[in-house]
This record gives sequence, structure tokens and C-alpha cells, in this order.
Amino acid sequence: MKAKVFFLTAVAAVTLLSCGPTESDNAAALVAQIEQLYADGKYQTVLDSITSLRQRYPKEVEARRRVLPIWQDASLRIAQADIARTDSALQSTIAEMEAAKTIRERNFIGIRRDSLQVRYDVLVGTVRVIHRRQQEK
Repeated sequence: MKAKVFFLTAVAAVTLLSCGPTESDNAAALVAQIEQLYADGKYQTVLDSITSLRQRYPKEVEARRRVLPIWQDASLRIAQADIARTDSALQSTIAEMEAAKTIRERNFIGIRRDSLQVRYDVLVGTVRVIHRRQQEK
């Protein structure tokens, strides 16, 4: 009698669990959410969500393939916005350096200018790599 009850309970549990959403369904729901975040312009949240998708559903290759162009475009847009901010700061630092009166001031401003220039160069390189990868399709 106890074996029958245990067996029926086990069958009921398996039946209930098999009716739930599969990993593919969950990954598809997350992909839809990622697409909506991208449409809303929340690019950093998009990148975080794609990272979460990769970690939670590593075997869902089709979902990962579907969000790869979104990852590239969101990364590109973030980098381009950062380039604009960095270029603006670089231009104002160069103007500040030209207006400096002492060598000491110019040297300190020059350090900041060099740092901004390196940051700008790295961001431009990042954009070039993203463009190259997008064209490889």
C-alpha cells in the first residue's frame, strides 16, 4: 500500500514538473526582454541581461546567437557615447593647457590630457573592432 502511494505521488510530481516552462521557453522570454530593453535604449542593462542569459542558459545556442548582434550594437552605442564624452573633455583640457601660464600648470594639465588621449584611442579601437566583427557576418 505504501509503495502504491509513493508511486502515485512520484507520478503526480513528475507530471506537474513536466508541465512547467522549459529552458528554451525561459531563454526565449529573456531574449524578448533583452530586445525590449534594447528598443528602450537601456544599453548597459542589455549587456548585463545578455551576460545573465549566457550564464543561466549556456546550452541555448540559438538564443545566444539571436542576441549576439544586439550585444555588438549595444556595446558600439555605449562606446560611441563614451567617445563623445571623452573627446569633449579632451578638447577642453587642451584649451585649458594652452591657457596655462606656468610650466607646472601645463605639466599637470598635460598628464590629464595624455590620460584622456589614451582613453580616446582605446575607445576608437574598440569601435573599429566592433565594426569589423559586424561586417564578418
